[in-house]
Amino acid sequence: MRTPPITRRRAGLIATWLVLTLLSGCGGSGKWHAIDVTGSLPPLAFAMTRSADGKRVTEADYRGKIVLLYFGYTNCPDVCPTTLSNLHDILGRLGPEAEDVRVLFVTVDPNRDTPSLLAEYVKNFGPQIVGLRGTPDELAALARRYRVVYSVTPATAGHPYEVTHSSAIYVFDRSGAARLIVASLSSTTPDIAGTTADLRRLIAGRQRPGLLARLWRRL
Repeated sequence: MRTPPITRRRAGLIATWLVLTLLSGCGGSGKWHAIDVTGSLPPLAFAMTRSADGKRVTEADYRGKIVLLYFGYTNCPDVCPTTLSNLHDILGRLGPEAEDVRVLFVTVDPNRDTPSLLAEYVKNFGPQIVGLRGTPDELAALARRYRVVYSVTPATAGHPYEVTHSSAIYVFDRSGAARLIVASLSSTTPDIAGTTADLRRLIAGRQRPGLLARLWRRL
């Protein structure tokens, strides 16, 4: 097959492609602000009941979205509302891009978190936040899959009802692959800007082919 001649336009495209390739190689993709867990945790997988409509949902219902998985409960006095408020702030900063994100709030206290109570609770923090409720076995299986620690101690004569849980947020890309763990949003110094930047980067991952690929196709 005859090699096409290198015209001035083609030579210019090749030069542009080479420059961009060198720049991307020098700059790299940059570090994440959150903890990068790519390849070290299993992909998103679950089967639970969505509190808003009572529908049974799985990871397939959220494929194509950036998913944030968070475990908590509605009676949580500080950690959960702080985390969800910070997520509300982040989603606001994303603007229209927030539609590409879903926060799955899984209750670790299904005995008290009825579907209606859970639905009303998450509604306070934004439409992208979804309340999920599972059976004890479903909850235990999901927590075990991502090494989440939680406990529920019923009230006794000498001890009040007590719930404990991990505060980390697990972030999955559009394909369901685990990508990040965000650990700062329940703290007094949450990295709002960094988490927003990380989510924007994951959202932009759908933009394929990129500029380099488009240039190469035109050569």
